[in-house]
Amino acid sequence: MTAMTEPQPPDTSLTWDDFMKVELRVGRIVSAEPFPKARKPAYILQVDFGPELGVRKSSAQITALYTPEQLAGRLVMAVVNFPPKQIGPIMSECLVTGFHNAQGEVALCVPDQDVPLGTRLL
Repeated sequence: MTAMTEPQPPDTSLTWDDFMKVELRVGRIVSAEPFPKARKPAYILQVDFGPELGVRKSSAQITALYTPEQLAGRLVMAVVNFPPKQIGPIMSECLVTGFHNAQGEVALCVPDQDVPLGTRLL
């Protein structure tokens, strides 16, 4: 009789080189407007990443916790080196990051101090 073994999860560990491929940078939300053509409630964000990267557009499903007025001027963390992605009628140029709270609503991932726009997470 042979013992049954549990299937092992795939190895998802990263190397430092893998991590460094992801460009997480700080940006400031310049504007946020409702995105009525999105499948799920979302805003269209314009995020300024400073002179090197400029302003990039993103669609963000963060309407449960934030109003457009609360978002303008806030710092955010975003992935800036994904290829642009068509989301309905807009081309998203970065991925603003966040965490789901206990209710499944997205809370933004933000630096807790003011840092220069475009600063990369290391």
